Amino acid sequence: MNRSPGTADVVVVGSGIIGLGAAYAAVRRGLRVTVIDRADAPLGATIRNFGHLCIGAQGGEARRYADASRDLWLRLARDAGFWIRESGTLVAARHDDELAVLEAAARDGGIRMLDAAELLRLAPLRTEGLVGGARIEPDLQTDPRSAASAIVRHLAAQGVEFRFRTSVTAVGTGRVDTTRGPISCRSVVVAVNHDIDQLLPEVAERHGVVRCALDMMRAAVTLRHPLAAPLLTGWSLVRYGRFAGPEASVLRERLHTERPDLAALDLNQMYTQLPDGTLIIGDSHASATSPAPFQPEAAFGAFLAEAEALFDMPVPRVLERWQGVYAKGPGEFLVDRSIEGTLVLAATTGIGMTTGLGLAEENLTAAFGWAATEGTS
Repeated sequence: MNRSPGTADVVVVGSGIIGLGAAYAAVRRGLRVTVIDRADAPLGATIRNFGHLCIGAQGGEARRYADASRDLWLRLARDAGFWIRESGTLVAARHDDELAVLEAAARDGGIRMLDAAELLRLAPLRTEGLVGGARIEPDLQTDPRSAASAIVRHLAAQGVEFRFRTSVTAVGTGRVDTTRGPISCRSVVVAVNHDIDQLLPEVAERHGVVRCALDMMRAAVTLRHPLAAPLLTGWSLVRYGRFAGPEASVLRERLHTERPDLAALDLNQMYTQLPDGTLIIGDSHASATSPAPFQPEAAFGAFLAEAEALFDMPVPRVLERWQGVYAKGPGEFLVDRSIEGTLVLAATTGIGMTTGLGLAEENLTAAFGWAATEGTS
């Protein structure tokens, strides 16, 4: 095992989307960057998601990061050569209170209301109960599994050093200690998602970070035509900041009263179709400091039942099931600079893919006094 010391301008701990965003921000400014990860590739929340970049459903700070991320995603896709599409996001409304939520949000722009006939041309849904919907226009879709690996290859070709299968044991001013030796550096970015409590427990405790575990699946489906964009439902509308008005409170009350079983799963009923035609279906949410690894079959049964009720299709054939885990806290983001020369970053509401690139870009620029103009250090 190589234990020789190293040097870098910036050391990034973690190769998830926020860590990759930090490395991307630094290398574009001509800095020497080393990324450290204990796995041999990105394996966490960055690849265990829908590939749905939900820009237009965010509000406030999250929307600012999401808008910045959108530009960075499109640039990275072009330069690194992975699949992305400017799809927007479809929302299916099956009740008047869901339409009311969408109509209230659409007043601020970026959301186009659809009648049922138009929605059916874009999504192969059952007509029963469908009253209309909307398209969230700024949103993107990618394949998270191929995107993460492509970004790693692109950054490596730009000179970023990746030290996989290497654990960080301590972070200090101007130094990172690892299982393969120390690295001297000017700046450190810690982007280890929910494992902040393993490396920096005081930071995690101060910010109230726990873990949120979610269940998801991928299925082979036979649809009468492809899904034109990621698809959200009423259960999604009660989750995102853009829809947090009084109309959403009415919707939440109805959903929880009618379907307490789905409310108990903390359901976000949504779907994305990958280029190979398979459908990602999910997801449920359960928070704890250390969530149990056991996945209840009731959640997967509910996913399939709801999918069959929504889509005009035969019974899906399940190909994969998995558990995702992300950092969860009382706020949407964790940004901590309490250690000199170190910036700790996390998205703490499960919107890391949507906001992570912008979160890294903006906060690295502010924390380390970088010029916003690319190519400067």
